[in-house]
Amino acid sequence: MDLSFSPEEIAFQQEVRDFLASHLPEHISDAVRSGVELPREIYQEWHEILGRKGWLCTSWPKEYGGPGWTPVERYLFDVECSRAHTPRIVAFGPHMLGPVIQEFGNDRQKAEILPSIASGEVWWAQGYSEPGAGSDLASLKTRAVRDGDHYVVNGQKTWTTLGQHADKIFCLVRTSTEGKPQQGISFLLMDIDTPGIEVRPIRLIEGGHEVNEVFFDNVRVPVENLVGEENKGWTIAKFLLTHERTNIAGVGTSMQALVEVKDLARQMKRNGRPLIEDPLFAARIARVEVDLEAMKITNLRMLFQAQKQGHPGPETSILKIKGTQVNQELRDLARRALGPVAAPFPGQMTETNLLFGPADTEHNAAIYFNNRKTSIFGGSNEIQRNILTKTMLGL
Repeated sequence: MDLSFSPEEIAFQQEVRDFLASHLPEHISDAVRSGVELPREIYQEWHEILGRKGWLCTSWPKEYGGPGWTPVERYLFDVECSRAHTPRIVAFGPHMLGPVIQEFGNDRQKAEILPSIASGEVWWAQGYSEPGAGSDLASLKTRAVRDGDHYVVNGQKTWTTLGQHADKIFCLVRTSTEGKPQQGISFLLMDIDTPGIEVRPIRLIEGGHEVNEVFFDNVRVPVENLVGEENKGWTIAKFLLTHERTNIAGVGTSMQALVEVKDLARQMKRNGRPLIEDPLFAARIARVEVDLEAMKITNLRMLFQAQKQGHPGPETSILKIKGTQVNQELRDLARRALGPVAAPFPGQMTETNLLFGPADTEHNAAIYFNNRKTSIFGGSNEIQRNILTKTMLGL
């Protein structure tokens, strides 16, 4: 594979840079740089800006309202957005549900759902994990019982990311208890304000409210909101998770984090010299930089493969594992660079932190603690290794 960009791709990269320079509001990039938890208004404003340009759903073909980009163009767009400090695109509609509806939805669902995602108008949440069904997703117990032209849903979902902002939620529910656990699962769409749905916040260690519990108490959902066939939702679930794991890799985010770690290491002193000149610390930076370069190449290779096959393969588990490891290592390096002036937890700033640490010391702590979760969500890294040994090695 030729790793150099073509003249057309370089021109596209410049087009993206020009667009970001002229259309990314300063208050949005400042909010992203601050490291604090972003409100819905910031995400929504940026989604709508991209939606008007036709750039929100980067993996979609033009026939469904996407830009029809190549894998390299999508990669370049992500990198430039990270460099410019844009909010991340909330993936649940554009990168998860959208491909599912294109692949498994009926004509009505495609006509009604896809345009509202592509415009940034409707925000979706993902209802997969449950208290007893996280990495072992097939153990889910939320039930949907057919009652005429409705399903009646009862149960609980947990770790529902940004569910407090969502307009709608897509859920895996159990519609049959016969056969293997993977059988009898269906894929349902719901309005989040349907009577009987309650969203409760879960406060994380860094103090943020990014995830939620969602409870379903006799929630009536029209049967027409079923995607695909009843009891065939496991196939859809696996299809969606391959798209989720590809996006979790976060190559552009890690590239920008590497720049910030190096800048921080130039600011901080150890034994009277910049930390970046310390051989042990410099070696850790070099090691993670090599890993990041390898991950960039792997990401491009898998995007090309997905373009030929029409969807990502099980190899996305490699990206999920390595991407989260690289991200966590970079966040750990930032904390180590700060050393004694790093605030142990948000809200615990001292005079020492304020006098001797960079202005964003507290936010570095919040980002570090928040990113401990990345090796767990989307299927824990241990589960990803099991997937690889089974599907690729035949063990």
